[in-house]
Amino acid sequence: MNLRRLLPAVPCLALALLLAVPAALSAQASSAGESKTIAPGDSLNALLGMLEHEVVGAADAMPADKYDFVPPATPGDFKGVRSFGSQVKHLAESNYEFFQGWGIPGAADPKTIEALKSKEDIMRALRDSYAYAHAAVSSITPENAFQAMPGPPKGKATRVSLATFCLAHSMDHYGQLVEYLRMNSIIPPASR
Repeated sequence: MNLRRLLPAVPCLALALLLAVPAALSAQASSAGESKTIAPGDSLNALLGMLEHEVVGAADAMPADKYDFVPPATPGDFKGVRSFGSQVKHLAESNYEFFQGWGIPGAADPKTIEALKSKEDIMRALRDSYAYAHAAVSSITPENAFQAMPGPPKGKATRVSLATFCLAHSMDHYGQLVEYLRMNSIIPPASR
């Protein structure tokens, strides 16, 4: 599978998720007939939880002795790609980086994550990073959802767009983890 083909889908997914937020915010309570507002953090946390479950499951499915696995140079162009363990560490690091400056306690230094070697330590860092991401996403309210925040794209980032990008980023790397698992004859837990 050519991972480059997946990359154009990431912006589309991010846009779809971003467009879903206003719909979730204006959800109607069918039994009461009244307008019911769903906090953006609740809606986004539900999606983050689903992705977390898949990513953590995939990361845990790879045996510790395969965390250094890198696809062979052929078929395909895999020169210079991250190992399986490096993919997992990158996800953990990114989950912290997306929410820098939000005032959420418990941030880890990405450099300490990069230095991790054992599967056990990497898995702990991944789980902790998702707990941190959930805390950040929970802080999103209707009042601050579209507040300008530092981050990509410069000058256009909001809390909602950064949370949405975090979701798309997790999904992108989940696809790569699945490919690495399948190259090792491991069926991803979500596909069992």
